[in-house]
Amino acid sequence: MSTEDVNTDNAETLTTDVIVIGGGPVGENAAQYATEDSELEALIIEEELLGGECSYYACIPSKTMLRPIELAHATQHLDGLDGARIDADALMQRRDEWVSHYDDTGQIDWAQGAGLRVERGQAQLIGERRVLINEPQPVIVEARHAVVIATGSQPTVPSTFVDVAPWLSRDATGVREVPESLLIVGGGVVAVEAATWMAALGANVRMLVRGDGLLSGQEPFAGQHLAQALEKAGVIIDRETKVEACYRPSAKDTGLGRIHGGQVTVQTIGPDGESTVTADEILVATGRQPRLNDLGLESVGLTDEDITAGRLPEWLYAVGDASGDAPLTHWGKYQARVHGAQIRASATGEESESIPANVPVPQVVYSDPQVTSVGMTEAEARKDGHEVEVSQLPFNSSAGTSLLRDDAEGTAQIVVDARSGLLLGATFVGPEAAELIHPATVAIVGGLPVHVLRHAVPSFPAASELWLPLLEGLPRRLRLSLSE
Repeated sequence: MSTEDVNTDNAETLTTDVIVIGGGPVGENAAQYATEDSELEALIIEEELLGGECSYYACIPSKTMLRPIELAHATQHLDGLDGARIDADALMQRRDEWVSHYDDTGQIDWAQGAGLRVERGQAQLIGERRVLINEPQPVIVEARHAVVIATGSQPTVPSTFVDVAPWLSRDATGVREVPESLLIVGGGVVAVEAATWMAALGANVRMLVRGDGLLSGQEPFAGQHLAQALEKAGVIIDRETKVEACYRPSAKDTGLGRIHGGQVTVQTIGPDGESTVTADEILVATGRQPRLNDLGLESVGLTDEDITAGRLPEWLYAVGDASGDAPLTHWGKYQARVHGAQIRASATGEESESIPANVPVPQVVYSDPQVTSVGMTEAEARKDGHEVEVSQLPFNSSAGTSLLRDDAEGTAQIVVDARSGLLLGATFVGPEAAELIHPATVAIVGGLPVHVLRHAVPSFPAASELWLPLLEGLPRRLRLSLSE
């Protein structure tokens, strides 16, 4: 709906200090930080479930299924244990409990308890600091200080798949009917995590990947480890494979996580030429894009590209996936905390906080093994002009990581600036690797050179002890801050 089609003649008018469009964790954080310890008021507008994509359809449901699978796999690789069995029905029931059975009553109670007002409906900008809520009755809300766009993102679906009612990420996390065979188009985070739990639930999974490996953008060894693990779990990975056509005569949206009709036929072209593959279901995991459609940006002279490029008037903010930045909940929440505090400072006349110059984006892929990284890869650091030193070790190079599993396979690597000794990036691949990345994030944000970081003594035999041999793998002059 364009703003020209909107009739506001009978609309009620409200006034508040801050309007937040989007009630996911990012929007909630923006509202909370914009108003904390002040007399300021915030209004959150949400057209779906308060709590957003992460709470019901992404991070939370995927991790509730992946964690038991990871533990079951661990019991199969530790002497003294007989091995746990994965109960598909119990796994999906656990997921339903964590997503509150797709009921946001508890989230509404939390927001109200935090002093945040919530309105249901679709929101559109209709002028500077003015937002129209279209449903159920038109309401115009005027903000005294700021409007925050926190609408998240939506899956990108290539035209090849539009008419076959494919599964998207929500169907994968909300799975109700496990297909006997599943095609996954893509090789990124959503694809590999879904492949992990769908294979564990009993589906025969085949991945169709355009590139020559998984997790492009990560260190090459990350995708290699993950491909080996998935193939060991029975997943077929077709690399350098492009989908030319996709057919499903009886395509039908049968509901969240249910098989959407009859058999799917896909024509592909890969290293060995053309091929035809069939499956009971197909999951399209080819990326996401900021959800900015129908926001009425034209009413204030803006385009989608203006939002993602940060070309915004002083009263308008974009946070989280909607900003076009890294589509990660924790990163969006960080943005929301920073911008929310800036809004509050501007509105109250207080001084804004100082933001560190170098804040990297940490990421975890909750596959088995886990892949976690922060900062630059080795290739990115070299491309950026750094002279680098790299320390790389097998993940089981410490007692702590070796104790996690009897075959704790994986790789750990840090990338360091050879002149300053500052940590530029880190990547860990291995069981429970997610717990090892935060020291790297702290070191980068704090500008800690490795000769200082080596004095942060890890406990024995905790997994964090892996940091010690990693640092010892660097040249002595860097570890001890010696002049050349």
